Amino acid sequence: MDIMDTARPLDGAAVSAFLRSLPAEPLLLGLGEARHFVEELGRSRNEIFRHLVEHEGYRSFAIESDCLKGLVVDDHLATGAGALDEVMERGFSHDFGASPANRELVRWMRAYNEEHDEKLRFFGIDGPLEYWAASPREALTALHALLEGPLPCTRETLDALLGPDEPWTDEATVMDPSRSIGRSADAQRLRLLADDLVTLLDTQAPRLSPKDRERAELYGRTAVGLLRYHHWMADTSPARISRLSALRDAMMADNLRAVAEQGPALVFAHNLHLQRDGSVMTFGDRPLEWWGAGAITATRLGDRYAFLASALGTVGDDAPPPDTVEGMLSELPWDHCLVDARRLADAIADPVPRVSHDFAYFPLDPARLGRIDGVVFVKRAVTPDRPA
Repeated sequence: MDIMDTARPLDGAAVSAFLRSLPAEPLLLGLGEARHFVEELGRSRNEIFRHLVEHEGYRSFAIESDCLKGLVVDDHLATGAGALDEVMERGFSHDFGASPANRELVRWMRAYNEEHDEKLRFFGIDGPLEYWAASPREALTALHALLEGPLPCTRETLDALLGPDEPWTDEATVMDPSRSIGRSADAQRLRLLADDLVTLLDTQAPRLSPKDRERAELYGRTAVGLLRYHHWMADTSPARISRLSALRDAMMADNLRAVAEQGPALVFAHNLHLQRDGSVMTFGDRPLEWWGAGAITATRLGDRYAFLASALGTVGDDAPPPDTVEGMLSELPWDHCLVDARRLADAIADPVPRVSHDFAYFPLDPARLGRIDGVVFVKRAVTPDRPA
């Protein structure tokens, strides 16, 4: 088989043909990033999503960004609340609001909603965390405010147990677990109260509006997830960072399960989070291994989850060797293309793994092509001015 037979230029027809080739219509279509802040990929993503909305019935978009901040964007799309500059600043984490492609996406989604009765939705799927984590205050107090009495505690009790936010958000806890307050007596009590509040939500769900119930469930799983994450930040075992990575992806997977209820949706996050295989990376000199959100979601949804990995050819001055997958794809005549990954695995002979000089780029693993549904390939990308 010729490699040309596995690919076609990236356009709406290619996207629809890809969807028709899948064993089932996906509730979640994951589009992975091989590197964050690649605008060429962001623009291609926007074109894919626009086609999915206009021709395939998609109404939701989800991104690897703070799930609570994402409510700012979703409200803007629904009502026009907030100026676009403010929405981009307050509605994204990880500096993703500075991306021109993300700004254009939000602008287009809002314009679409102004003209259509069936509205588009926006979701953040990440927790309010990186390797450090936010205070659970926002999630806990917002959940508390949506419930009726008798409640397991007062708002004043929550505030007293939470204390100031600074100890919760101390970035030094990433490397020094002794600085974490996640196993303090107050934190342990907060975990019990969070469990009580989530259980109370289940008993009161029928009285809440669909919007309030959706948000209360988001606040509940975020509060529980953050308190669990802080608990394990105080862990001193060698598996600590791998466990934290797994907990973060478990929070993403829970958010993806909620997004799937609004499906079909396009999900945009790093390949490591969306792939079906286990995730592997290094943190300093530590090798990390864990199951990502995509692997968990694929276990839950089966064929209703599909995964498009992305891959880049030349990134800045870093060109792929010709015997790598990216090197072979770079010989195709298109700047952007959509590749059938399983057919590609049969078409190429003994590719070698790429070693990129760009530390933030995660090359395709030739051994994993059979576990990917497709590849969005960008032949040349400008070196981002931010790290991944």
